Amino acid sequence: MYAKYIKRIVDIVVALTGLPFFAIIFVIIAPIIYLSDKEPVFYNAPRLGKKGKVFYMYKFRSMKVNAPDIRNADGSTYNAEDDPRVTSIGKLMRKTSLDEIPQLLNVLIGDMSIIGPRPFVPVEGKENTSKNFQDRLLVRPGITGYTQAYFRNSISQEEKIKMDAEYARNVTFLGDMKILLKTIETVAQRKNIYNK
Repeated sequence: MYAKYIKRIVDIVVALTGLPFFAIIFVIIAPIIYLSDKEPVFYNAPRLGKKGKVFYMYKFRSMKVNAPDIRNADGSTYNAEDDPRVTSIGKLMRKTSLDEIPQLLNVLIGDMSIIGPRPFVPVEGKENTSKNFQDRLLVRPGITGYTQAYFRNSISQEEKIKMDAEYARNVTFLGDMKILLKTIETVAQRKNIYNK
């Protein structure tokens, strides 16, 4: 009942409630991003959604324009404190997760949920046909999720996929509330921001 109907209603209510916060952040951050690099404020990234549908995920741009896509050996995105691709304001946004706030729009559209597995790039869906990877696509991807809240970038891609699949198979209201509270703690304490 919760996973099928109530979760979507909760998503819409939370996203609508968060829109004024998004507007305030936009007014402050957008000019800084533009003045620092003279290019688009938003980064629209193709991602895999529910049932493998590709959608564009909105983020405040934290990298320089045309920055190369660097991956770790396990296919996860390279992410280091001294990454030269990241702008000065981008480093601050990543530490505080403010770059993810525009995804409230994705939630309202219906591409994403507040809580769910973090979405992967489409090519990963073509390369990974495992049951765990496919099961994590049973639900909408989230702004935050179990692995994001509890581990962020401290575990391997394979471990994330396994845990995300387990979440997707057992979505509960209590589980989502625990993830939300843990996310607030993790962001506040700036835990496991980097994987290098």
